[in-house]
Amino acid sequence: MQIKTKLFTGIGSLFLLVVFLSILSGYYINKISIDTKNILTNNYNSIKYSHEMLTLLDEDMNDSSTRSAFEKNLLLQQQNITETGEQSSTRTLTEDYNKLKSINPDSILYSSLRKDLLNIIKLNMEVIQNKSNIAKTTADKAIFWIIISGGLSLIIALFLLFFMPNNIVNPIKDFIKSIQHIADRNYDERININRNDEFNEMGLAFNTMAEKLEEYNNSNLAKVIIEKKRIEALVENIREPVIGLDEHFNILFMNNEALKITNLKSIEVIGKPAQNIAVKNDLMRTLIQYFFGNKSSSSPLKIYADNKESYFQKEIVPMDIVPTGETAVQHIGNVIFLKNITSLKELDYAKTNFMAKVSHELEIPVYSIKMSTQLLENINIGTLNSEQLKFTQNINEDIELLLNIIGELQDMTQIETGMIQLSIIPTNPIEILDYAINATKLQAEQKSIHLVTSVPEQIPRVFADREKTAWVLINLITNAIRYSYEGAAVYLTITTNDKNVLFSVRDTGQGILPEYQEKVFERYFKVPGSNKSGTGLGLAISKEFIEVQGGEISLKSEYGIGSEFIISLNKCDN
Repeated sequence: MQIKTKLFTGIGSLFLLVVFLSILSGYYINKISIDTKNILTNNYNSIKYSHEMLTLLDEDMNDSSTRSAFEKNLLLQQQNITETGEQSSTRTLTEDYNKLKSINPDSILYSSLRKDLLNIIKLNMEVIQNKSNIAKTTADKAIFWIIISGGLSLIIALFLLFFMPNNIVNPIKDFIKSIQHIADRNYDERININRNDEFNEMGLAFNTMAEKLEEYNNSNLAKVIIEKKRIEALVENIREPVIGLDEHFNILFMNNEALKITNLKSIEVIGKPAQNIAVKNDLMRTLIQYFFGNKSSSSPLKIYADNKESYFQKEIVPMDIVPTGETAVQHIGNVIFLKNITSLKELDYAKTNFMAKVSHELEIPVYSIKMSTQLLENINIGTLNSEQLKFTQNINEDIELLLNIIGELQDMTQIETGMIQLSIIPTNPIEILDYAINATKLQAEQKSIHLVTSVPEQIPRVFADREKTAWVLINLITNAIRYSYEGAAVYLTITTNDKNVLFSVRDTGQGILPEYQEKVFERYFKVPGSNKSGTGLGLAISKEFIEVQGGEISLKSEYGIGSEFIISLNKCDN
């Protein structure tokens, strides 16, 4: 139990008992006062009036003043009837007195009056005795309960007096003793308090402090300096730029590679806020943008280093530790690693040039072959037999495949070089879909695939490049036809939401396993086990074409049921 709770319970109980004792005393004192008041104001007055009338009977009742006094006391008695039986006695007294007034007085009537008055006095004396007994009982009860309440209050007060101080003071003495040990550099001192109150929490905090002091005391300054030098040497010998920042973005260190590419000196940056350095240094400004809003940027950094344009990929590693004796993770800074990927960029550039050159060089002979097959099929040149026609058809199919591959390579070259030519204008989505359907209708008919469309009557225009978007839809529909079973259906729909128009291409083919669904948009990726031909570039190019228009393309697929590709493009406001 917490100390606060103990104090509140003990003192609160004592306070409640004192309040109860006060209320109880007031109640019984008031009750005794009422009982006493009833005796004095009611029964005592009846006795007084009766005694006055007895005294007047001994005087001359023929005297008018005596009779007037007697009648006055009789009237007061008639108005002071409070007890059982007193009514009838008073009425008898009144009747006897009236007889005394109407006839000549005789000794018999005087005796009757005296008897009546003595009855009233006796009755009230008995009542006074009973009420006295009641008052005594009330007083006894009051004394009993006051003693009980006072005893309980005394017990609680004694408990608080003898036990509570020790309960509080003894742990404090233990703390003082342990603190004195710590002051004497005995850092192995620990407090063991098995309590469920504030002292237990205080003990845990003290032990944590002692543990940290012991850790610091046991550490050797020379050893710490050696370890610091070792880490500094390690950072300096890393052949990639490394920058360290504390939790307040002050620069802790920059190795030689980092100083070289930023064209800075160590004395200019160590201990300085990175924001201040970023004001005059473009590279530092680009790096710290990650911490102030631009965290999603993963594009390589382009820097002029080693007398040429160099590319670096940054990696931010947060420095998080758990201090000794604590459980909460504390962030103490960040380390920025820059990996030089210039050679990879050069290889990528060479690959792009090679792809552009190869696609350009292949295009001319392929078209030449296509023209030759068309001449062979021309009946004006000569008639081919059925087997020869079959060969030319196979050649045409291979030519179309090659042209598709060449086209994809050229599109990918444009994407990688950033030379995509777009004409984004308000366009009717239905026209784009109709164009794609007409381009793939023959292919669907050859496989008996039904193209089922669902388009609303009213649909807003979209901001899109009609040619590129149609190319993406043709690619998606072609894939859906390719991976669908003969006689199946491919569902083409257009829907809208608050901001976008959505194109959907859904097939009922085999579908794609979950582990491959995130990879289908990667370049050159082909689903393992697929026997379909292709370069693996179609979906990657489609993703680039849609995203460069400000849209999105996504996949929903369930293996064994089919796949659905969804294109989202921005609506026009009017």
